[in-house]
Amino acid sequence: MDEIKKIIVELIKPFDVKEDLDLLSPPKPEMGDYTFACFDLAKDRGEEPAKTARFLADQIQVNNIINKIEAKGPYLNFFIKPEIASKILMKSILAESQKKIFNSVGNNKKILLEYPSNNTHKEVHVGHLRNICIGNSLRNIFLANGYKVIPINYINDFGAHVAKCLWGLVKFHAKDNPPVNKQKWLGDIYAKASAYLENNPEYKSEVQEIQKQLEAKDKKIMKLYNSTREWSLLNFKKIYKQLGVYHKKTFFEKDIKKLGQKMVDDLIKKGIAKTGEGGAIIADLSKFDLNIALLRKSDGSGLYMTSDLGLALIKNKKFPRTAGSVHITGSEQEFYFKQLFKILELAGFKFKMTHISFGLVSLVDGKISSRKGRAPLFEDVWQSVFEKAIEETTKRHNNWSAKKINKIASTIAMAAIKFDFLKHESAKTMIFDPSAAMSFDGFTGPYILYTIARINSLQKNKTIKGKVDYSLLITDEEKQLIFALANFNKMIAKSLRTLNPSVIAKYAFDTAKFFNDFYNKRSVLKAQTKELILARLHLATTTKNILQSCLRLLSIKSVDAM
Repeated sequence: MDEIKKIIVELIKPFDVKEDLDLLSPPKPEMGDYTFACFDLAKDRGEEPAKTARFLADQIQVNNIINKIEAKGPYLNFFIKPEIASKILMKSILAESQKKIFNSVGNNKKILLEYPSNNTHKEVHVGHLRNICIGNSLRNIFLANGYKVIPINYINDFGAHVAKCLWGLVKFHAKDNPPVNKQKWLGDIYAKASAYLENNPEYKSEVQEIQKQLEAKDKKIMKLYNSTREWSLLNFKKIYKQLGVYHKKTFFEKDIKKLGQKMVDDLIKKGIAKTGEGGAIIADLSKFDLNIALLRKSDGSGLYMTSDLGLALIKNKKFPRTAGSVHITGSEQEFYFKQLFKILELAGFKFKMTHISFGLVSLVDGKISSRKGRAPLFEDVWQSVFEKAIEETTKRHNNWSAKKINKIASTIAMAAIKFDFLKHESAKTMIFDPSAAMSFDGFTGPYILYTIARINSLQKNKTIKGKVDYSLLITDEEKQLIFALANFNKMIAKSLRTLNPSVIAKYAFDTAKFFNDFYNKRSVLKAQTKELILARLHLATTTKNILQSCLRLLSIKSVDAM
């Protein structure tokens, strides 16, 4: 693409165009392959942009690469000869499609990527699932752009929610035998305990007493705490494995609370923090338009901020030579992280800190809230989608073994879930519809998998060999697909620049659409000549390679057949 752009730039430059002129991609193929906006040049010439565009169209001569130059209003559109575009682009696309690292902008710099930061004694619901999907994909995007990624997790295993859960367990379920899914049971107990305490606030003192016992490490409560904590961690491990989550290091709040308190003391000595009304320790960030940050309660106990300060300190010691630290949490914590980052900056932390927020996840019945016990669990969502995948796969392949059906259906179901969570921009709210996510048509993961499976079926018939002549790929559908494939590297760079996996998801969907349009209108195996069959088979294979690379970036596995 750069090679073709350079040729066009050289054609425009003689007309007093600035060195950094920019070529755009028209929104529709019929408007050309590249377009040049004439606004700045027209301003310099003291005339209307449309007149400048007509002037350039008359003056610039077509060459062996440019097929046509056309003025449309203020824009100058360039049409590339399809046989030349195919020949130039396909060789480089084929090379790009084989890579694991596509850009070297990261230059092996280390990035800490912190996610999903879920809590013990609570469910893993679809809100956590969105965090995990974003984190997995960003890990791959950083790697593809030449960074070394250190995925870490920070698990809150010692907060007020733990005391609530243990209180509910002791109060209402002391004689119950735990079910098989102990983590789910704990989450349900926590949700019900929270709702009960809202309606019966007189019992809050009992929860506070359990919190004090935990702080003091009372033997009786610690035995219950340790066993229930382990239930959560074992379930997390199972879910992480299923979702492809890997962490280099996991930190726990119980291990860093004291370190956070020490950090607060240091901030007081440095004058960054001070005693506020009622004896609480605060950081006045008003001059940064960040209000007052509470660092320690008036009774001396810590908060989330206290622990996060300790976490920053221990991360800095454990991983001292990092270029940046990226945190993924819900959008409701945006202001909190602005306060945290400003305090760390004032304390002398030098590495770049980035907060990536994601919007709320809703189902058709409204906003998810674990506190109210209305959170659809990951396990429940998974089972629903998996059963649908089993049904669809069995319908299409009743001659397959049960083992093969389960394996393929599992891959399809996971692709459906992950793709649906990643196709939305992270900061926006989303509604997850399991049935829509499993559709084999439209903007879905199964649609991408189906396109790959379709190409695999073509490759089974590949018996023709020889030197490929890409200049034979001259139809509009072939040219459109080739130009889409040529933009792959650009999309990877954009996904890093915006820290937005939806860029890759949208690109994969558009590319799959272009391929299916080509496939439906142009025969591959029954093309007019053997040479054309070979060229089209190579185009299909290259498309598959690019689509599979997209899926890898989204942490989605591919399939051979569907």
